[in-house]
Amino acid sequence: MGNRLKRLKRLYAVGSDGVVFKTNLPPDKVKKLVELLRGVYDPEIPINVYDLGLIREITLNEDGTLKVVMTLTAVGCPVSASLANEVGLAVQSVVPEAKDVEVDVDFERPWDPTQMTKEGREMFKAIYGYDIVEQYLQQQQVQ
Repeated sequence: MGNRLKRLKRLYAVGSDGVVFKTNLPPDKVKKLVELLRGVYDPEIPINVYDLGLIREITLNEDGTLKVVMTLTAVGCPVSASLANEVGLAVQSVVPEAKDVEVDVDFERPWDPTQMTKEGREMFKAIYGYDIVEQYLQQQQVQ
């Protein structure tokens, strides 16, 4: 039990592909989580929640609750509840030892396009014809 508690307290960031989120799960589970999260799509921007950079944290708490903290691309997202539910179902299948799954939507640090992966940027460019990150950064310089 002591080793388990030490492992649970050791949060680290995942970010080799540009997305950074806090987790205390082992790398094999993180890899599977990323794979499944790439199957959950934002309905307004048809890109998955992982490559959009919407996932902020996935941790297994000492009480057995799997906690997911995510954000959305817009505060008034009309599908926030269903999107959070889809994310919860995806992560639950990877961590069957979790007694419960809690998905919190956090707007304290708003989403912006720089949080997307390279793959997400390429998907956006293929769909809409421009690089959203370049446009966002240019707008930030003007302001």
